[in-house]
Amino acid sequence: MRISRRIFYLLIAIALGIGALHWRRGHSRAHGSMPQQAYVWQRSWTPAVNNAVSPTSNFTAYVVLAGEVSFRSGNYDAVRVAINYDSLKRAAVPVGLALRIGPYGGRFSGDDPVAAKLAEFAASLLADAKNAGVQPAELQIDFDCADSKLAGYKTWLDAITRRAAPVRVTFTALPSWLSQPQFPELARAAGGYVLQVHSLQRPQSIDAPMTLCDPVATRSAIEAAGRIGVPFRVALPTYGYLVAFNAHGHFEGLAAEGSAITWPAGALVRRLCADPAAMAALVRDWTADRPRCMIGIIWYRLPVSDDALNWRMATLQAVMAGRTPLPKLVAQVVQTEPALYEVQLCNAGDADAPLNSQVVAKWEGTDLIAADAIGGFEMNQQPTQIVVRPSAESGLDRLEPGGRRTIAWLRFSRDKEVHADVSPITP
Repeated sequence: MRISRRIFYLLIAIALGIGALHWRRGHSRAHGSMPQQAYVWQRSWTPAVNNAVSPTSNFTAYVVLAGEVSFRSGNYDAVRVAINYDSLKRAAVPVGLALRIGPYGGRFSGDDPVAAKLAEFAASLLADAKNAGVQPAELQIDFDCADSKLAGYKTWLDAITRRAAPVRVTFTALPSWLSQPQFPELARAAGGYVLQVHSLQRPQSIDAPMTLCDPVATRSAIEAAGRIGVPFRVALPTYGYLVAFNAHGHFEGLAAEGSAITWPAGALVRRLCADPAAMAALVRDWTADRPRCMIGIIWYRLPVSDDALNWRMATLQAVMAGRTPLPKLVAQVVQTEPALYEVQLCNAGDADAPLNSQVVAKWEGTDLIAADAIGGFEMNQQPTQIVVRPSAESGLDRLEPGGRRTIAWLRFSRDKEVHADVSPITP
């Protein structure tokens, strides 16, 4: 039976297409859940940090900031972090150490004094961990390297790797590095890296669009990294900034967690945090389909109870499961003494709840003796109910997951049954 040439070529094209699709799905793609780790980037291990490092957090590993190197005025300066290794041992998961290296304008060489100092400092950090009873799973180098100097950076990594052996040395990479001709060799030499897809470009105005992680650009970077073929993890953000512009509309600066900044009079300040819904969507997408060499997610950074510009743990755990976190404001009335009641506002959800609602507390009869709003709230009192809402001057804008705030108190002539509900704010 003869087949026309056109049909013959068509059958070949179909076969090649099916084969390519099979290769893409079966050999270069992966699906299913991935290991999820967290950075512990605090420089001071407070009780809150120790409590956050927990075996119940669902992280498969922690990567802990262990030391920082800076080059102020060309001078080498190394500082180590006093890590609480007892807390890490109680967490009972693998621990990696991170060495942060600031911007460097000098030359790169594997045998220059700077490379030797970095290698020796890295080895001392690993020795500290081992002496404390923790065997590091990796040493991760986080260096602000210019895109054009990756070949020079490799000489540093080679020197550190030799000194750190047998501990594996990895590094953080920026999406812009992926297109540099030196990057594949750098990645293959290390055998793995962390692709950091979060950053903040300087905004043009207080109302300009701002994001810490663009999902479209992130997906593109992941596919580009997949084509290189070296195993990598992706670092996703949980943190935020305060962004300030002065009264004339000029950029004033950023404030991160722990910053003590006094803005000038009339400054406009905007709170910008990583978007939990967008990050959850990325987790869902990658669970369904991702490059095979994408081997995990690492969150920057571990939520701590006294953070002001970071997600709460409940939010992160929802996102880790690929679920969009949602707020849930509820009102409760608690009797504290005979005939004395507190009205409380609670967030029973797993995302920050905007305080754009009011609480209406009702009772029967006219036995109210006194009442007042507290904690940054104001009250409208009526014969058989009060309406409580945030005052414009309070500065309150959200309630964290699990947060509870007493917003008013009521004193009656006798015990009463009081009911409270959350409702939209009415004029």
